[in-house]
Amino acid sequence: MKYFLDSAIMEEIIYADKNWAIDGITTNPKHIQNSGKPFIKVINEIADYFKDRPDFTISVELNPHMDNAAEMVKKGLEYSKMSKNFVIKIPCTEAGLIAAKELELNGVRTNVTLVFSPSQALAAARIGAFIVSPFVGWKESSGEDCVPYISDIIEIYRNYDYKTQVIVAALRNGKQIVDAALAGADIVTCGLQVYKDSFYHPFTNHGLKIFQDAWDGTDTTGA
Repeated sequence: MKYFLDSAIMEEIIYADKNWAIDGITTNPKHIQNSGKPFIKVINEIADYFKDRPDFTISVELNPHMDNAAEMVKKGLEYSKMSKNFVIKIPCTEAGLIAAKELELNGVRTNVTLVFSPSQALAAARIGAFIVSPFVGWKESSGEDCVPYISDIIEIYRNYDYKTQVIVAALRNGKQIVDAALAGADIVTCGLQVYKDSFYHPFTNHGLKIFQDAWDGTDTTGA
């Protein structure tokens, strides 16, 4: 399972790339805003950093106010020409699916996002989307168990041999990462701190303290 970083902050991207060998980047309007930089400047900076790695994907989201398929296609084509790494993020609406289908037919990879049900994920796979992004965090915050929902999407894709990759998105903790892996997701995307927290366990620190005390109480100066 691949690890994508959900961020548009270059310092976070460089850190995660150098230290964790992340496999891709996902951005959204909120991440762009958090970067404190203009949209085009941000996506160009990210593209420039990964320009020598053509297989590294960077998901770039369209203006969320767009609700016309033709406008989405026009802007998606424009963004795709800016970098070979760009995958165009499009919302899972009827207009968005129409646009994603047209973009895929024109050789532009798409990431159908804001997916919250297996029926939406099925629609994205049927039109040949490169990636689908079912969200977890918001659903679980409202009390839903997302394990069956993610598992159902992956089972449907396997039943019909759909090639669309599943990015489980909006993850908030290590358990959700593990749940995605157990379900067979292709990719997870998380913020920097979510990954850092997933590397931690209190018993690791507990064990280190025991071993450190033992080390300090042992003669380690000679043979």
